[in-house]
Amino acid sequence: MRGAVVQRVSALPEGPLDVSWLPAGTPELPLGRLRLHWEPATRTGWDVTAHLGLATTEVLLAYWPAAPNDWPRLVRPTIHEVIGLCDALAVATVALDLSNHLAEV
Repeated sequence: MRGAVVQRVSALPEGPLDVSWLPAGTPELPLGRLRLHWEPATRTGWDVTAHLGLATTEVLLAYWPAAPNDWPRLVRPTIHEVIGLCDALAVATVALDLSNHLAEV
């Protein structure tokens, strides 16, 4: 597996992260999507990374080295905020495109 793509993040502080597994060889993430990858840390816990899909590439969004076993609770606030920002940018982009289209009419 290459990791898991985040499908939904609960707004509740203790809420779940809903993910779908990504098989190895999966192409880059679509714009605004997040991929989580975790593996056992050298000494204890988990090394967790989050990647964000941009228009032409993926970027490292965050890295949590040696996160405790309940690491989803640790990463959830960051993932929730980033997904919210991506959703807001998507709405703003559609509104801007519509405004530009109406200006041409």
